[in-house]
Amino acid sequence: MSARGALVDVLRAAGERRRPLWEDPDTTAFRLVNGEPDGVPEVTVDVFEDVYVASLYRDFSLAEEEVLLDALVATWKPRSLYLKRRPREARHLANVAKEQLAPEEPARGEAVESLVAKENGLRFLIRPAQGLSVGLYLDMRDTRRWLAGEVRGLSVLNLFAYTCGFGVAATAGGARRSLNVDASRRVLEWGEENARLNDQPVDRYDYVAGDVFEWLGRLARKEETFDVVVADPPSFATTRRSRFSAAKDYASLAEACARVVSPGGRLVACCNLATLAPRRFEAMVAEGVARAGRQGQAVKSLGPSPVDFPVSPEQPVALKVRVLQFS
Repeated sequence: MSARGALVDVLRAAGERRRPLWEDPDTTAFRLVNGEPDGVPEVTVDVFEDVYVASLYRDFSLAEEEVLLDALVATWKPRSLYLKRRPREARHLANVAKEQLAPEEPARGEAVESLVAKENGLRFLIRPAQGLSVGLYLDMRDTRRWLAGEVRGLSVLNLFAYTCGFGVAATAGGARRSLNVDASRRVLEWGEENARLNDQPVDRYDYVAGDVFEWLGRLARKEETFDVVVADPPSFATTRRSRFSAAKDYASLAEACARVVSPGGRLVACCNLATLAPRRFEAMVAEGVARAGRQGQAVKSLGPSPVDFPVSPEQPVALKVRVLQFS
């Protein structure tokens, strides 16, 4: 059997494991291949309607890339297939080699500037050619569903909001207010588009561009608090005023968040840094909450769906979500 033929068999098996998602009319965005647990190390494939996004986490030769792309097309026949190259140094190269890392043109099929995909019945705008991140982080699907079921009548602060997936979910769940904060005005405007796609009202005052730590300080000084605070930072972030590393600074983030959680409220602390062990992450969150002089009890752990984010000893789950209930 050829290399492509063998890979097609592996891909078909991965697709079969996602049958519950294929058959769910309310969700058309999910992970189709999750690396080593699906038999394709260092490769992920995300599906958004009929547009696929393949990500490579090591340097593949041109021949290896061609075999993979041909196998993906042979297995699922997507309308479009986009390629993202994410070697370890991608974070440092993103500004100087964007076209090499995330080509704007599809690797296979027709160009698609944007499309609308569904998650848990909500609609999200996806831009598959928009750099390394296309608009929705799929491993948070179950956490967004949980949030929507918990916030009716409550106020929600969504930090590092990106395209405001948590804000959209909270509003859909009946939150009386969802305040989204991100360093980028561009992605917040994308978030406003997501809200409109779901027939939600858009108030520009609820889409705040700026440094998250700076805004947390402002809110604390004004004694403004929220019933639920969601903190979903990138593993590394740099603004004009600050630098954040989840491995070093999560306790400081948890401390700043704890100062704006209402009495009886909750903090949803998230981290997707694979090298940060769960126990260490939990200890950093607890340390930050204690430094703020608050008492918070861990009441729930969440993470990616095992249906499309299977794990293995070689590739354990990276995403950690801990919900703390404050007194």
